[in-house]
Amino acid sequence: MTENNGYVAGLLLAAGGGRRLGGRPKALLEHRGRPLVEYAAGVLREAGCTRVHVVLGAAADAVRERADLPGCVLVDNPEWEEGMGSSLRAGLESLRGTGAGAALVSLVDQPGIGPEATARLLAAHRSPATLAAASYEGKRGHPVLLGADHWVGIAATATGDQGARAYLRAYADAITLVECADVAQAYDIDTAADLARYLQ
Repeated sequence: MTENNGYVAGLLLAAGGGRRLGGRPKALLEHRGRPLVEYAAGVLREAGCTRVHVVLGAAADAVRERADLPGCVLVDNPEWEEGMGSSLRAGLESLRGTGAGAALVSLVDQPGIGPEATARLLAAHRSPATLAAASYEGKRGHPVLLGADHWVGIAATATGDQGARAYLRAYADAITLVECADVAQAYDIDTAADLARYLQ
């Protein structure tokens, strides 16, 4: 990565209200004795993201009160109930003018994806034109790395719970896939059963 290409900022989407978890905000789910948002932000830092923006929505005040997120930029998404697309838009907007050349986007409810897989994706950054995604046995997943050249187009198509999916589908040939199945598990914490299985 050269100086002209900008740095890669971590962008953690942590606004969800956990509707299928009985309305328990995912950022505040307990993982290893601490709020899950702390762990997820720490993964981005450990992977090499020196600047981390965290998008909050459901119970944002409680997250600020309970979670220890030193040095993170906390971004409020008042439209979080519209879905992940609104959080992605809010996060990318918060990075405008910061000098970031790319955003490494991760989801708060995927604790099976740790620093090793995230660092692999970070290493795929070449320029503001880069698009990269973790893959699991060849299937595209999270996290994703979105070069700054793509932010306007992604924001324009990020609606509902789609996030960057429509944009990435349209630019599939330009995406560098980074295989991570050997070091990560790409499950989501969506239901009570997931909670029991994956979080302690």
